[in-house]
Amino acid sequence: MSNAIFNIPPATNEPVLNYAPGSAERKLLKEAIAQARSVQADIPMYINGKAVRTGKTSTLHPPHDHQHTLGVFHKGTKEHVKQAIDAALAARHKWAAMDWEQRASIFLKAADLLAGPYRYKMNAATMLGQSKNAYQAEIDSACELIDFLRFNVQYMREIYTQQPPVVGKGVWNRIEQRPLEGFVFALTPFNFTAISGNLPTVPAMMGNTVVWKPANTQIYAAHLIMELLMEAGLPDGVINLVFVSGPEAGDVIFSHPDFAGIHFTGSTEVFKGIWKTIGENMPKYKSYPRIVGETGGKDYIIAHPSADVDVLVTALARGAFEYQGQKCSAASRTYIPKSLFPQVKEKLIAEVKSMKLGPVEDFRNFINAVIDEKSFDKISGYIENAKKSSEVEILVGGKYDKSKGYFIEPTILLTTNPAYTTMCEEIFGPVLTMYVYDDERFEETLHLVDTTSEYALTGAVIARDRYAIDVATKALTHSAGNFYINDKCTGAVVGQQPFGGARGSGTNDKAGAMINLLRWVSPRTIKETFVPATDYRYPFMDAE
Repeated sequence: MSNAIFNIPPATNEPVLNYAPGSAERKLLKEAIAQARSVQADIPMYINGKAVRTGKTSTLHPPHDHQHTLGVFHKGTKEHVKQAIDAALAARHKWAAMDWEQRASIFLKAADLLAGPYRYKMNAATMLGQSKNAYQAEIDSACELIDFLRFNVQYMREIYTQQPPVVGKGVWNRIEQRPLEGFVFALTPFNFTAISGNLPTVPAMMGNTVVWKPANTQIYAAHLIMELLMEAGLPDGVINLVFVSGPEAGDVIFSHPDFAGIHFTGSTEVFKGIWKTIGENMPKYKSYPRIVGETGGKDYIIAHPSADVDVLVTALARGAFEYQGQKCSAASRTYIPKSLFPQVKEKLIAEVKSMKLGPVEDFRNFINAVIDEKSFDKISGYIENAKKSSEVEILVGGKYDKSKGYFIEPTILLTTNPAYTTMCEEIFGPVLTMYVYDDERFEETLHLVDTTSEYALTGAVIARDRYAIDVATKALTHSAGNFYINDKCTGAVVGQQPFGGARGSGTNDKAGAMINLLRWVSPRTIKETFVPATDYRYPFMDAE
């Protein structure tokens, strides 16, 4: 660690632009969208800082307009994964030896570039490639990614400056935070551009080199992240971007002796498979790999009879249906007291019916398309099964159409069975299931909330009674890594609410916190004695 001055300004959250009619940002974003739609991108992989085009391509389409082509990306093979690993290992020693302040400057520059010249094209890419409306893109691909970069640099500084206390003369104790010995694999999801940028950059900040595989349905924005980092000065080989299938990547990476860790966001099923594979391959590795993952959720909102109905309805409308429910934190099950149900039903149905559905280019639309046909078919399958069930009533929605884009109406199911499928399984779409309980059974219902699902990512309680809030907070201690009181169960802000869950929802290593960065270093304790002993004998051994 260098002895340069530690004068990085404290990180602050990036202001969220509102894109109101007549605003400058609305005009600039619409221009960026039009520009992106007017050309077809030719997206390469990046290995050792070089663009790699294989000629074997796959097309990219907006989920809300799958007849339009945004561009193509070049697909790789196992050989490209090997090349990416070799590049990461070749870059490792020089990158790790660089003073942390020099590494920090790269990511701080990337944050400023994203806040400035990259903001609108990154938001446009996220809107078109992942079918996010303007506000959802702004809080994700602009603000949250900027926050990740700036706050993580601040956490890195704090980690490197933490040292053991001075306990006496003659001895100097210090801690050296070393990057992991090997390379890190970043496997990123489609739903958040910020997550896609955060997972490879966190290990890289701490001196590691990375092989990064994004979801195919996020590649359109992912390649912009790579261009942003390269423009900010990221050296060749530090982060290597490959477009390969999951099995191809896994076969090479999880069998490599220098595999040092995985930073993952995705499904619980996939993460469990990865964990099993790593366990089976342990004899091959030079060290125990770090396994960091944020996975699925079956997130809840429970209302107490004292809840403010308008607060509850807004929390459900936003928590369940923003970004079509394609957030691991989205509210997908809710428990409503019988005394409030008539009001909640009436107001929530009215709110949902007022939501406009359509393409992201029309800023009036609150609901856009789900990510792809596979997701569309899965979600619509749950809705069709609900239509056939004697335990379920569809309160609103229930229609879908994929002729132009993968559109599914925001749908609310009312079930008499708290263990019905859609109360338990992650759907990852605009479907909210409601269960009504007797007012006097609030505490029993808390137990039901805690035991219904394998997940423990996010949850919320809506109540005005402080005793009820206290009871719920304690009863639901292990049901959610992010717990909300009188708010929706989505929207964690970097630097304010570190994000992650336990149980089937992941390792709870809290993205947006120092905790996460500590997973990507291996500390070395150094003790230096200035005047060492020269005789093995101790005073107690002297003769009387």
